[in-house]
Amino acid sequence: MTGHAGDAAQDAAGVEPLRLGVSACLLGREVRYDGGHKRDRFLTDVLGPYVRWVPVCPEVEIGMGTPRPTIRLERDGERVRLVMPSTGEDLTRRMENWSAERVGRLAELDLCGYVLKKDSPTCGMERVKLWDANDVPARDGTGVFAGVLLRELPHLPVEEEGRLNDPGLREAFITRIFAYRRWKDLVRTGADRRRLTEFHAAHKFLLMSRHQDGMRRLGRLLGEAPPTRPYGEVAAAYLEGLTEVLRRVATRRNHTNVLRHLAGFVSDGLDAGDRAELADAIEQYRLGLLPLIVPVTLLRHHVRRSGPEYLRDQVYLRPHPHELMLLNHV
Repeated sequence: MTGHAGDAAQDAAGVEPLRLGVSACLLGREVRYDGGHKRDRFLTDVLGPYVRWVPVCPEVEIGMGTPRPTIRLERDGERVRLVMPSTGEDLTRRMENWSAERVGRLAELDLCGYVLKKDSPTCGMERVKLWDANDVPARDGTGVFAGVLLRELPHLPVEEEGRLNDPGLREAFITRIFAYRRWKDLVRTGADRRRLTEFHAAHKFLLMSRHQDGMRRLGRLLGEAPPTRPYGEVAAAYLEGLTEVLRRVATRRNHTNVLRHLAGFVSDGLDAGDRAELADAIEQYRLGLLPLIVPVTLLRHHVRRSGPEYLRDQVYLRPHPHELMLLNHV
């Protein structure tokens, strides 16, 4: 396959920076309630060269000073309020209105993802402390701004910086933001059914590594859609399915299955020694003795030398810039 699917694989190399939203304190900006920051060096030093950041601090942007009194989420019957305990001030309506307006502006900025600050009553994605009437907290809240962001931009890859310390979750999130970038590029350049089918073909093994049944459902969606069904409906349904599949974290078992599938495509062109080396690398990965980068690198090498053109377009073999070294740790 040539043309646009190959372009998708090139995009994974990160030639053009992605635009990501981020809680401003994670970039080292001193906007926290205590006047400090929570700089995350993975975001600033490792991911930073591939990103144009769009920093946001809800508290500062609604006019609260730095430093400032703490705020928290409180349960009030069926409602959740954002409250300043020291004064009793209810900031809920003010924050909700600002969040709706801010997310609306973010939607116009072509974001490919967002990194939120964990535990924040405005930016926390999950497990934020929510205080009951007896002043007892439970970790089942969502920050006010984060809730609006997740509701209004349901396909946007969103993650908390704390969860990015897990190598599997980190790799899954970075894979998602680059995949979403390729999707937006596809839409921006005027996609049609043929190009959408090429997009799916290029992502086949990446999707298989997340959820094989989900990958097949997306294939059937494209293959069985009647010609009379408007393309916009097909594309919208495909994006729903794509988002669902890519939210899953690939397991070692799924990766092993994909690696063996790919090895099957190249094995006929290998001598006995190369076949044995590749099979051994996949088995060592399955056993947890080698990182994923080892069998993937071998497959890249064999695909480049003698593999079918179809495999050269596979995003799975390079879902994100290799300089990030994410496959070295899963």
